Amino acid sequence: MSAHDHGAARDGAAPLLLLDGITKTFPGVVALDDVSLDVHAGEVHALLGENGAGKSTLMKILAGNHTANRGVIHLEGEPVHFDNPMQAKRAGIVLIHQELSLVPDMTVAENIFLGSLPKGLFGTVKWRVLHAVADEILKTLGCRFSSRTKVEKLSIANRQMVEIARALAVTPKVVVFDEPTASLTDAEKVVLFEIIRGLTRKGVGVVYISHRMDEIFTLSHRLTVLRDGKVRGTLTTADTNEDEITRLMIGRSLEGRTKHSGGAPGPVALSVSGLTCGSLYSDISFEIRKGEVVGMYGLIGAGRTEIAETLFGLRTPDSGEIRIDGEAVEIDAPPDAIARGLALVPESRKEQGLVLGMSCRDNMSMAQLDTVSTGLGWLKPKAEQAIYDEYAKRLDLRSPGPQTLVVNLSGGNQQKVVIGKWLSTHPEILILDEPTRGIDVGSKSEIHDLIRRLAASGLAVLVISSEMPEIMGVSDRVLALYHGRIAGEFDADGLTEDRLVQAISGL
Repeated sequence: MSAHDHGAARDGAAPLLLLDGITKTFPGVVALDDVSLDVHAGEVHALLGENGAGKSTLMKILAGNHTANRGVIHLEGEPVHFDNPMQAKRAGIVLIHQELSLVPDMTVAENIFLGSLPKGLFGTVKWRVLHAVADEILKTLGCRFSSRTKVEKLSIANRQMVEIARALAVTPKVVVFDEPTASLTDAEKVVLFEIIRGLTRKGVGVVYISHRMDEIFTLSHRLTVLRDGKVRGTLTTADTNEDEITRLMIGRSLEGRTKHSGGAPGPVALSVSGLTCGSLYSDISFEIRKGEVVGMYGLIGAGRTEIAETLFGLRTPDSGEIRIDGEAVEIDAPPDAIARGLALVPESRKEQGLVLGMSCRDNMSMAQLDTVSTGLGWLKPKAEQAIYDEYAKRLDLRSPGPQTLVVNLSGGNQQKVVIGKWLSTHPEILILDEPTRGIDVGSKSEIHDLIRRLAASGLAVLVISSEMPEIMGVSDRVLALYHGRIAGEFDADGLTEDRLVQAISGL
């Protein structure tokens, strides 16, 4: 069932939520320029745009994280103003963040009811009630972990489910989902979509932010596109298509995006034989040739990231052999991997790939500290600047300058900094784990083209992705993983979605 089959707002009905003429400026930047958006009861209204278009800023104003310079918010016909997120939440507005806002050393239950713990006499917390209600919410979401579990022990995917559980812990009027499926498995997405449909059947208004077009067309009734802080159009989802949305988002069409090089790959750069690591993965064998892109696809928990971490020296396998250029190697730590010509762009750029409070230049040169510092440990600014200049130009990095804090960049440009950092080590084997997670369609296309250019220059590239169109579009060969084992290997020519789905499902 698509979104258009149920829950749509009635024609002529007053909107549940109206953001009218919202303008927001930061020093030197107009983030939002006279933006208006309305959401009806029972409607899923998608909000699209490239990273940096203003989507998250608009939603943070709605949720009380930011204050607009101009404009008014109306909820159920009445003007409202929120000085902080708690006020917005009490009014019935819940924002499920793209960047997880959980407290790691608190339990799942405490995070779900943060700020609204059930209390009895003398202000004591009703722990039994808290855990019983939290466990029931987790059960609704199909989660298999206890509400007593500390968040720090959960995977990124399960932490995202805790964020979603927060919305179900109150009686919301409007729920904002900001890239909610970025870390979820296909099965978890199905549960989430049904939760969203259940909310709309109760008259809740939903704002849905995503870069994944299939989700937009599955869930939303209407969509609004932002570009450079301005509304470029509001459309009925059933009456538009991906090409029109893309043109509104980036101001141009994406034509001819075939990724396969079609050239003959070179000699084997990386060979893995019988690699096994406890219950994470078993008997993994494959090879990657120079000039080849090999995709690795499977459900979360299939062992994809763990294999990449082993190759880079972050995990120690129980058995198996790794060969680079035909030579058996021992990789006990990342410096061993780097010395052997490996580079890893990790799954979570903000937690594992960047130091958010440091500049673009410092982040870009971080993997090259030996070459940008003196024997006494002093940094050499000219050497750092040379690395930044080369890879900022090569990757078309859009940043105000080398001293810009990387936290202030869009997701796509942050990812370019991570990639530039590792390209500066001149690797022969490049591993990219979820290289386009949480970035817009324009930046995604640029990174796909970059991957193909890197392969054409002779690099051996391993791409791990949860997005089937990406893995099929960019890879020369695809390895399908199921429960820690390679369940199939496919050449790009002739590979179909059905065959890939069957392989990762163990069929």
